[in-house]
Amino acid sequence: MSETFNIYCDESCHLENDHQKAMVLGAVWCPMDKTREIAVRLREIKQKHGLPPHFEVKWTKVSPAGKALYLELVDYFFDDDDLNFRALIVPDKSLLRHDAFPGQDHDGWYYKMYFDMLKVIFRPDARYRLYLDIKDTRGARKAAKLHEVLCNDRYDFSRQVIERLQLVHSHEIEQLQLADLLIGAVAYLNRGLRGNAGKMAVIERMRQRSGYDLTRTTLLREEKMNLFRWHAAEVQG
Repeated sequence: MSETFNIYCDESCHLENDHQKAMVLGAVWCPMDKTREIAVRLREIKQKHGLPPHFEVKWTKVSPAGKALYLELVDYFFDDDDLNFRALIVPDKSLLRHDAFPGQDHDGWYYKMYFDMLKVIFRPDARYRLYLDIKDTRGARKAAKLHEVLCNDRYDFSRQVIERLQLVHSHEIEQLQLADLLIGAVAYLNRGLRGNAGKMAVIERMRQRSGYDLTRTTLLREEKMNLFRWHAAEVQG
């Protein structure tokens, strides 16, 4: 019987005109049969730090005063062999030239990037259930389009491999909150920000534990902390 994995997807600064230079798409994934165990452990860490179990972890909440919680969450991610992370970094959206490609707009490019982020995770002998954070009223249409792109037969994927793609609320899903934290750290660093000591402490812990500087592409088969730095020149050259 095929193993089933849950993939929790989130994004940072993905809009075309949000005045942010870098964009990051990312995902945390784990075996489906480990989902509850991991969620319980993440809630226990929150309680250990004096927070209610349903407190929503978010990168925007990281501060020097509360950094101990976020450092422990990062350590738990690296200590649990069932948890993995993948992110695609677009370092400078201002270099994008959609009009150079017939029929391409920002939305079409966005779905291509999402596929590039996820394709390394998929195995043809496994099954996957994807969960995306609800961002706006366009979420349902975006989710349907993404499912269509991912199941495109040009890539030999099917709806038997990708069983489900579902919109969820991040405050209800512990692993999605963890994805937000890791993606936020990668985006913060790649946007050139340095002002928050708590956030820099989290980034430094991620660097130490992963052995990567979080700004460059890792080995393709890296599973724990897999990063791909995409450059516009690679497709426009």
